[in-house]
This record gives sequence, structure tokens and C-alpha cells, in this order.
Amino acid sequence: MRGPMLPSAFVLLALATSPGTSPAREPAPANKFSTAPVSESAELLSSAGSQSVRSALGTESSVASAAKRAGDGSTLAVLGAAHPSVASAALRTGTQAASTALARGTPVATVQPAVATSSSTPPTAQPAPAQGTVSDLGSAAARAGAGALRAAAFALGSGASFVPSPEEAEARYVRGLEALKSKDTATAIIELSACVKALPTRVDCRWELGWAYSVESRWADSLTHWTEVQKLDPEHADLETALAQARGQAALQAKLSQSPQASNRPPPPADAKVRIRAVGDMMLGTTLPEDNLPPDGGGSVIAGVLPLMQDADVTFANVEGPLCDNGKTTKCRSSGNCYAFRSPTAYGQFFKDAGVDLASTANNHSGDFGELCRRETESTLDALGIAWSGPPGSVATVDRNGLRIGMVAFHTSPSCNHLNNTATATALVRAAVAEHDIVIVSFHGGAEGGKALHVPNGREMFFGEDRGDLRAFTHAVVDAGAHVVIGHGPHVVRGLEFYKGRLIAYSLGNFATYGRFNLKGPQGLGMVLEVELNNTGDFTAGRVLATKQMDKGIAVPDEKGAVIKLLQDLTAEDFPDSGARISEDGTLRREGKGPVSAR
Repeated sequence: MRGPMLPSAFVLLALATSPGTSPAREPAPANKFSTAPVSESAELLSSAGSQSVRSALGTESSVASAAKRAGDGSTLAVLGAAHPSVASAALRTGTQAASTALARGTPVATVQPAVATSSSTPPTAQPAPAQGTVSDLGSAAARAGAGALRAAAFALGSGASFVPSPEEAEARYVRGLEALKSKDTATAIIELSACVKALPTRVDCRWELGWAYSVESRWADSLTHWTEVQKLDPEHADLETALAQARGQAALQAKLSQSPQASNRPPPPADAKVRIRAVGDMMLGTTLPEDNLPPDGGGSVIAGVLPLMQDADVTFANVEGPLCDNGKTTKCRSSGNCYAFRSPTAYGQFFKDAGVDLASTANNHSGDFGELCRRETESTLDALGIAWSGPPGSVATVDRNGLRIGMVAFHTSPSCNHLNNTATATALVRAAVAEHDIVIVSFHGGAEGGKALHVPNGREMFFGEDRGDLRAFTHAVVDAGAHVVIGHGPHVVRGLEFYKGRLIAYSLGNFATYGRFNLKGPQGLGMVLEVELNNTGDFTAGRVLATKQMDKGIAVPDEKGAVIKLLQDLTAEDFPDSGARISEDGTLRREGKGPVSAR
């Protein structure tokens, strides 16, 4: 922390330079100082402040006040970023020299602002400077500070490395952390980088710098610093997750930077079509807390709805939590109030038996038991022949009826394909479109619970988490080429919209969520969404098959169709112009086509 400063010697040096001595030079970029000759460095240091000093003096009545502000700012601007220690030392030394001159009590002339004159008005003759004016004072101060200037220039010219002291590094860390919390990532990166430069083995500086880079989507830089954290502190909390998402996102960025490969696949048959059925959240029981596995096995949770899931060319489900027999969670403060899910790997077979072909692992529970369980989930699905998407860059692919179908699953976290990074998300969808005939986008986003039935305009926040601007995201991925968009996450259903002819289901709600979910009211209503697409991905037919959950989460068909009535109301309220037309039997039609059921 620097105390009150007197006028800098750099400022006074600039004042001492008369307009006729030499033309002003633009200061060289800071990184050039390290190799500049001594004389050139001194000249650059002097000229760096001269323009701002003269500008400041044009409106200041106090030379000392103007010199302080202009000189300090100029010196720090030139040296501060690349050489903070040199800048600080030079300011201290220059200030001391200047204060010596000022302390003599020499009167300082008031500087009048210069007034521009037209070409027809002869210039007014200026009187010669009187003894004790700015020119004399500047000359004296310049001589007093010349040694400090030459010392700084010599150090810079000799290539010496200047880093903050440990105390300055701590101050930089604190400022960087404050900037990061206030979402000023540019400042955070500057301050934390200075801390790392001063103390390369300081783990907290590298850790927070990695997060600052991640906010800017500079994932390769995040990976660099978190890799160093791994060397310094292999057991650092959350390091495994951070490294995994940085590796994934950096690899995705590298992949998307390459030119897409032209597809050599022949076009699909002209009469090809595919019938897709999709369900929302599925969690068939969890080993934590204990006694939350169904007594009759995971298959009992969905036995009543198997025919609804199996009757399709392609069936999609969101796997709400890992399929894993290992791992540990750091998510829960107490087991009694813990919402960390882990289903046994054996439960994967129940997904297979239900006909699930495509699975999303992009959700807020997929990492509940760490990266080990993420990988175990993926290997379990692979062994069952279920294609999955979730981690950064992952795209699931199946072939049906002569059509290659891709599914890209997104979530509002960079540990998955990142919903909140629209540029990367749309680039990934475009890449998938180039390699598939039909592309399904799945997303896990939005607030949660009985009050989250509506799709708001703009961004949704939930307990401080950014859960996405879902209208903007869904429209963006359709613009990028997605043929149908399927949402889940709020644990309730939401309205259905057509955008540019593509169906967007904003949430399919809870489908089969055993033991740990509030299933009261709308949270106990589910659905199977059926969509038929032709060979070009155009919507040709659709319907909603109503379901509900009984007891602790047993999924069954709902003959009363309560969810259909709810969807009609939500769609009409949220999408009055673009909403799907939903008949009482659940049939879907595009806006403006077909009957509209009375509500």
C-alpha cells in the first residue's frame, strides 16, 4: 500500500523539457523497456509523462497537485503492468527528490491554460520565465531525480526481473479476489498474474487466476495454472473437477477452431423418417442417503411406463445423477438433507430395458460423486450400447431408418457442454449438423420447483446460479441448425413453442424420480414427448403422452391427462403467438394449424 505521494520526478522532468528541445515521442510499449538501451529508456520514461502533465496543467492551478496526479499516472501506465516494482521504486525516489525542491518554499507560478488563436491573429509575446517559476523548479527537480531515473532505466535495460514483494503480492491477491467477486475479470487477471509472477508457488493465486481465465473462456490458460496447482497441491479441493472441465473446454475450443470436414455420406432416403420419444429426469433410486433404493429394484419404478418408452425408433432420457458404485461426494453437509444422487451401475440395465438409445449426462447431478463417477457412468452406458452426451464436446450418435441422428446435451455449467456460452454452443451444434442428418439438442436449465412453471424473458437465477436465458439459447441453437430442442431441469413441465418450424419443449418435468423428490402438485406430473421428423428434419407429427408419479416416485400412465391441461395453459400464457397447438388428446400441431382446445 502506497502512502500519500508528492509530485513525481518524472513529472518535473517533463515540465523541464522546453517545447523546442525535441519533438515528443510516443512511449514504446511496456514490454520494450526490458531490452531498450539506457539512454533510450530514460528518454522514454521522461516523454511518457510529458503530454499528460501539460494537459493536466492546462486546468490545474496547483503545479504540485497536477504534477502528482499526472506524473504518477503516467509512470504507472508505462511501467506498472510489466514492472510494478520498478514503477513503485521510481515513484518513491522521484517523489523524494521533488519534495526536496518543493520544501525550500520556492514560489511556484500559477500556470494559465493555453488559448488557441486563429491564423489571422498574431501570437501574443510571452514574458521570459521569472526566477522560481515552473521551468526553474522542474530543472532543479530533474537534476535531483536523474540518478533515480538512470538507475531504473539501467535495471530495465539490463533485463533484470522485477517482481512485487511478498507484501505487494498479498495486496495484489486481495485486489484480484475482490475484482473476481465483482465480475471484473480483466482487473482480476492483471492483479492475480502479478501475484503469480511474484510468488510462482503460491497456490491460491494460481487457483483464482485459473477461475478468472475460465470466466473469459480462456480455457487453455486456466488449464496451465490448474496444472501447476496440481503439481504444488495434488489434494487441492475441487481440483479434479476443475482440471476435467478445463481440459474438456480447451479441447473443444481447439476442435472448433479447425475447419469442418466435408461429409462424404450419401443423402438419406427421400421417404426416411424417425419417430422420437423423450422423457425428462430419471433417477431410479440413490445409495445416499441410505434406504432410498426401491425395495423391488430400480425396474419397478418404470415398469408401468415401459410400453410408452419402448414404442419409438429412438428414445431419449435425462440420467439425473451418475450410475456408479464408487466415488465420494463433497456436496452434502449432512446426509439427512443431502441432494447428491448415485444409482448403482446395475441400474443402467433398466434404462436399456426401457429402450433408451440416447442419454443426457449434462445436468447438475452428474458430478455429485466426482469425476470418477462421471467416467463410470459413461463406461456403463457404453457397455449397454446407449449413446450419451454431456461432457464438453461430446455428441451422441445413432443410425435409424437410413438417418444419422446426433444429440448434443447442454447444461448451465462448463463441466458439460455449456449452455451459457452461446458462441461455443452454437458452433458445436453447427459442427454436429455437418455430420448428421438430424440433430437433437437437449438442455438442463432454468429455475426449479412448483414456482418455476413459466419460461421468463431473460436470464433465470436460482440460489445465485445462472440457470440460463433459455429463450435466447433455444432460438440460437435452432438458428445453428437443431431440428428439435428438448428441455428438462425445473422438475415441472413448461410450455411448448415452435420457432422457425422447429419444436422447442422447454421442460419435460419429472418422469421417474424415486425417493428424494418433492412430487406434490405439478412436480408429480410427467410426460412422454413424441416427435416425428422427416428426412430433412422437418416436424411432421407430435403428441404428449401423460404420466404421473405415485407414492415415492413410481411412474405410471395418467388416464386423466392432467399434464396436458397444464401444458395448454402454460403454452398459451408464455407463447401466445408461437406456442404449439395442443389438443385434448395431446396431439401437437404448429401454431395457427388445427383445433385449439378450450381451456
